Amino acid sequence: MIQSFWDPVALSIQAAGLSTLLVLLLALISGWWMARKTFPAKTFVETLVMLPLVLPPSIIGFIILFLMGRNSPLGSWLWDTFHFSIIFTFWGAVVAAAVVSFPLAYQTIKSGFQSIDPDLENVARSDGASGWQVFYLISLPLNMRFILSGATLGFARALGEFGATLMVAGNIPGRTQTVPTAIYIAVESGQWTWAWLWTLTMMTVSFFMLWLVYRLQTKND
Repeated sequence: MIQSFWDPVALSIQAAGLSTLLVLLLALISGWWMARKTFPAKTFVETLVMLPLVLPPSIIGFIILFLMGRNSPLGSWLWDTFHFSIIFTFWGAVVAAAVVSFPLAYQTIKSGFQSIDPDLENVARSDGASGWQVFYLISLPLNMRFILSGATLGFARALGEFGATLMVAGNIPGRTQTVPTAIYIAVESGQWTWAWLWTLTMMTVSFFMLWLVYRLQTKND
């Protein structure tokens, strides 16, 4: 029974960790771009990026199914080319977690880039630094607290994802069953002890994640 308890926990951590790496890369690029650039459709793009934060997870799962299912152009290409489908696989859980956690990481990291004094970057450029050097040596270090906070919030959100994961990855024990889906099944089957143990585990991890974010944000204030 101990093995069956830890399987969903380990799978949740793996899926949340991989999705956080993906989200962090995308949030760094898009956060810096949106903080520094202006264009006519910027408000529309910002709204679209933040939409997963307010949409019901089941709708997000449905959209992922529509875009990446076996009958979609992308899903069909992946199957025909690599004989691979994310639907009802571990990678489906990773994609679902990444989509729902991206807005939190993006908004936090973008706010960090906006808080940096543009004069610091301009001075570096005037001294001959390239755009990449300015980003790597100036913008990135000055934004590190926000980057770590965004990654932590994204990980915590990915860890608790349920609705989209259930629709895209299903609930296959040992393969796609995360802690939230395991809790749902445990309650449905009357296994209240297991449900409480998983719940307390999630609450403990989530509390630590939020505590860490607050520590990072107030460290130098």
